[in-house]
Order: sequence, then structure tokens, then C-alpha cells
Amino acid sequence: MSVPHQLAVGSNRQAIVIGGSMAGLLAARVLAERFDQVTIIERDRIPDKPETRRGVLQAHQAHVLLLRGQQILEQMFPGLGAELAAAGATALDWTLDCPMLDFGGWAPRFSSGLVTRACSRNLLEWTIRRRLAAYSNVRFLEECQATELLSDTSKTKVTGVQVQFHNHGQNTSAADVETQNSASLAADLVVDATGRNSKTPEWLKALGYTPPQETVINSFLGYASRWYQRPADFQSDWKSIVVWSKPGENSRGGLLYPCEGDAFVITLAGLGRDYPPSDEAGFLEFARSLRSPILYEVVKQAQPISPIYCHRGTENRLRHYEQSRLPENFVVLGDAVCSFNPIYGQGMTAAAMAALTLEECLKEQFQRHSQDDLTGLTRRFQKQLAKVNHIPWLMATGEDFRWPTTEGGQADLKTRFMQRYLDRVRLITIESPVAFKVFIEVLHLLKPPTALFQPRILVQVLRQFINRRQQDQPNVNELSLPNLPSSAVDSLT
Repeated sequence: MSVPHQLAVGSNRQAIVIGGSMAGLLAARVLAERFDQVTIIERDRIPDKPETRRGVLQAHQAHVLLLRGQQILEQMFPGLGAELAAAGATALDWTLDCPMLDFGGWAPRFSSGLVTRACSRNLLEWTIRRRLAAYSNVRFLEECQATELLSDTSKTKVTGVQVQFHNHGQNTSAADVETQNSASLAADLVVDATGRNSKTPEWLKALGYTPPQETVINSFLGYASRWYQRPADFQSDWKSIVVWSKPGENSRGGLLYPCEGDAFVITLAGLGRDYPPSDEAGFLEFARSLRSPILYEVVKQAQPISPIYCHRGTENRLRHYEQSRLPENFVVLGDAVCSFNPIYGQGMTAAAMAALTLEECLKEQFQRHSQDDLTGLTRRFQKQLAKVNHIPWLMATGEDFRWPTTEGGQADLKTRFMQRYLDRVRLITIESPVAFKVFIEVLHLLKPPTALFQPRILVQVLRQFINRRQQDQPNVNELSLPNLPSSAVDSLT
């Protein structure tokens, strides 16, 4: 990707986004509508094709864009879905194309219209970055790292960032350069979108502010992924597979997720430090130990095209910036504020929701104040973002609290009630397409969890409770392949 080289900051309104991953790209898309120039600072070299950046250690794992995230991205980048499809992304109907083994057995299969485009994170991020680069007021500074926040003399307002270049070939203007390899960049608004390893707590402390309080909930989940080429003669009536773990019975789960180029990734996960191995024999045996053998059978059939990639930094971490005193003209979003256990696939969608929240707050800001006055934006945005993150946070931590090895807190009365109610809902979904569709809509953040209390679902839950169905007894279908045609079964065995 070509990167503009002139760093001189003019008199127009400037915004700086620190971090060029999904959260940063989407924040920049919003800012491009409101600021004369938006600069994205990225510490890695920016690839000119869909490939993994050095600093994205988890890029080799399966990345699921939830339905709510897809809606927002299509709103921000009209035609994005068609562009991904042209690049090979697979249309995936989550109730038809993705057999799901949940607590009570295999969920029903039916067409629902709940369709996303399944692809690699690399393709999705590259496509968005390419679309964003077409904006004349957006520039990328690659191999460039923000080292501190700049502020006014009172330290009540952020005025820019100090950056360090890792590529000596970057051209800089004399007005900005302090040394050959560093520069001070002025901005009217600075956004931290640097992810889990955000330096904002340290930067705030350097300016005399108290770092935010943190809540960390860790179920000690680890996962391992490997990429495979789909065999030319492989046939099935599904495109993806989800095998959930089951508290009290099996701490292991797995996902097969299709990607472009007739490839797919298989991700195996274990909770409570039951980590999947990185060696081939161990990976295969771990797959065989899941509640269904189907992923094991696929692994035996397919040709691997990558090593086995392991990852264990999966704790839920919430930094309470909504409770903190912060300088003006500075906001924090994405994983830098709230990062989730990635097994639930909420990260990219939460980043999209954060960008949408930023857009709404900026619109409100400029309705209340002049175009040059950002006073109050920081506090308003961080409080609103906390509300947006609340539901996915409760969903992720509520599931993690099911495991006795989880550290960082305990499930409160409300969480325990929701766990028990969801247990009942998940049992009836294997027989109720209506309940299963709503369950998927909740998982994909299209609807709030309260949607699971609508009368037609509540009646089924009460009926199931009265019948006292034994939820701890495995469904006989757990060990069978889900609705495969005979040709596909033959190809897997």
C-alpha cells in the first residue's frame, strides 16, 4: 500500500487514530466525515495484499464477523459484502449451513436469512483498508509507533501524539521533526485503538491522571488453529461446524470456518487450562475428544496448509474509562477499552459498534457546539461506549463463569439466573426452530438477551421445566454426523 510521506499538519481540523486494525480503521472511517485530515498510525508494515501483519499474533485464528457487525460494515462501506464475495468469501446461513452441537444436541437446520460472508481476517481487514485508502483525507503512517500523548500546558486537553518511526525511509517535514526518527504530530482529536496492549493507562499517568480501574475475568481458555485446503472431491451439505463445550462434562470445543480460496480453518479450544496441543498428533487427538467426532474426521480427510497456531491470551478485560477523569480531545475504543474471550466471536463486531457510537457522539457534539469545540466529547463517548459494551460483556463473562476454574470474580444472582434460564433455552432449541433463530440473533448481537423471554419462547421453557427433562444426559445425536448425505459420510470415514 502506498503511504503519504508529508507530515506537516495544516490549519484544518486533524484527527489521529493510533492503531490500524479493525477498531482503528472503522474509527477512521467515521472521522473522515468530520475532519479535514485523518492520520492512522500503525506500528507494522502495511501489506499490499491480504496477509498477516507481524503484530497481529491472533490473525491465524478463526475470526467470525457477527451479523450485527456485518450490518454496520455494510452501512459504512456500501457494497462491501459483494466485494468480499467477489474475492471468494462464502455466504453462510447460520441456521442452515452451520450444524451446531449445543448443550442438548444438534440444532435444527433450516433457512433463516441470517447470512454472513465468511472469510479470513486478513481479507476483511485488507478490503476495508483499501476502501478507506481511497478517501483523499485519510493517510496511513506505517512502521510508526505512538510513544506518548501531547497536551496543553494545563494538561487538560490532548493536543497530539509523539511518534517514533521504525523505517528510516520515512520522509518528514522540518516543522514536525524533533529527531531524525521521531516527530510530534498535532491533532484536534486523538483516538486510541491499539487493542489489548494499549499504553493509555501509562500515558494518562504520565500526564498526572489516575489510570482506569480494570475488571479481568479469566476462564483460562486456550485455542489452536490450523488451515486446510478443501479437497476437490469433498462434498457435504454444510459449510461450517460448531461443537460447543459442555460445562460439567467436556471443556473442549471446536469450530470449522470456511474462508476464501477453498480453504477452511479449524480452531480447537479448551477451558480451564485444558489447552489444545501444538503438535500434529496432539491436535488430532484433541479433535477426536470433542463431543462429536466430526471435526476429527474432517481433519483426517483434509490437507493442512499451515502450521498449528496456538494462542492463550484470552481473558475478558474491561478498563473503566467511563469512571475516569480524562483529558479532553481524547477517546479510547475497541479492545483498548473492552476485550472479550475471543471464543464468542464478539471482538470485530464490538469494534464496529464502538465506531458507530463515536459517529453518534460526534453528531451530537457538533449539534451542541461549534465545529471546533470538542469539549465534553470524551466523557460523553466513554460513558456511551460503556453502555454499548455492557451486553456483550455480560454474555461473555456469564458463559465464562460457568467454569469453576474461572478467576476474577463470581457470578452474581442475576447471572446465575440467566445461566439457568439459558440452559433451558438451549435445550429447547434442538426442537424449536423459532427458539433457535432468536438464540442465534442474540448471539450475533442483533437482539438483546431479553428477546429470549418473549412469550412463545418462555412458554416452551416453562413446558420443558415442568416435564423435568434431564439436561445432564447427552442427546443420542451428539455422536452422530449432522444430516450429512451418504456421499459426504463416505468421504469422511
